[in-house]
Amino acid sequence: MNTMIPAWIDGTLTPTDKLLAHKKGLKHKAVSVFVVKGLDILLQRRALGKYHTPGLWANTCCTHPMWDEQASACAVRRMQEELGITGLYPEYRHRLEYRADVGNDLIEHEVVDIFLAHVHRPLKLMVNPDEVMDTRWVNYHDLIAEVARHPERFTPWLKIYLQNYADTIFGPDLIIASKN
Repeated sequence: MNTMIPAWIDGTLTPTDKLLAHKKGLKHKAVSVFVVKGLDILLQRRALGKYHTPGLWANTCCTHPMWDEQASACAVRRMQEELGITGLYPEYRHRLEYRADVGNDLIEHEVVDIFLAHVHRPLKLMVNPDEVMDTRWVNYHDLIAEVARHPERFTPWLKIYLQNYADTIFGPDLIIASKN
């Protein structure tokens, strides 16, 4: 069964096969979530079975909304489907657009709604092995340094988010967290 995602074709938002959207580099809707605990960010390493960017580290979760699915509902759904995270309701932070080569002649051209969720308790993860091969918490400042030293370990979109949008995504939250 083909996964249909909302993509723009000739300027009109249209249900489009996900692989076709990536092969043609069509602009399409996406959702990304960052779960943070103080200064630490929960990262996931993409499963080796993913058709693009397998084995690379990414933000907590990212996906494409279903047709007519609200971005906030999509964020909650994918945290549960990918990582087993329930009971978190991430806050909308920003909408951005980027275009990146993700290998295998595929292009991500996404209009992304970015969400941030704070946790203040231990978080139990139940990782879906079809989606995620590993997770880890990493200090924000250490992540910036690691991406600079080893960019090949990270997805193109995570590098774009951190380089161009970190202040907008994380805003004063990390500054406040660093004082606690």
